[in-house]
Amino acid sequence: MKDVRPTSNKVLLALFNILGDKVIDSKFLDLFSGTGRVGLEAIRHGASSCVFVESVKSRADSIRKQINSDTAIILSLEIRRALSWLVKRGMRFNIIFADPPYNSGWGEVLTSLANLEDIFDDDALLIIEHSIREKINSHNLQIVLIKEYGETCLTFMKKE
Repeated sequence: MKDVRPTSNKVLLALFNILGDKVIDSKFLDLFSGTGRVGLEAIRHGASSCVFVESVKSRADSIRKQINSDTAIILSLEIRRALSWLVKRGMRFNIIFADPPYNSGWGEVLTSLANLEDIFDDDALLIIEHSIREKINSHNLQIVLIKEYGETCLTFMKKE
């Protein structure tokens, strides 16, 4: 099990400054949730709901303990299984945030996963947090913004 690397305060602040009012009443998906910090912040910024996906059960349980809201779902599933679960239930999201382990190859494959675009609501935004040294493959998605913060990069994408 890889150590969790929580999103830094600087990147978290920048993310929500960029998103601004888009978070209010949004359906937010936090992939590779880790500590759940980003999804919890989305709820604090007015997201109407948030789904956390964290494959490590102990981390998912820790997120569950921090949530006292019926607007959140915590899935302790591997990413591909979680996407299938969401599609089967017709769930769609306005904002999808993914923070996979750095330099693990997810930057190359994440946007090509089966079912990923099936969970996009109209004008959905996918944001991937990654190492500046990691290549992100956009596949069918259009990169609309790239922001660097030291060793960390936020890449914003939407459907073309």
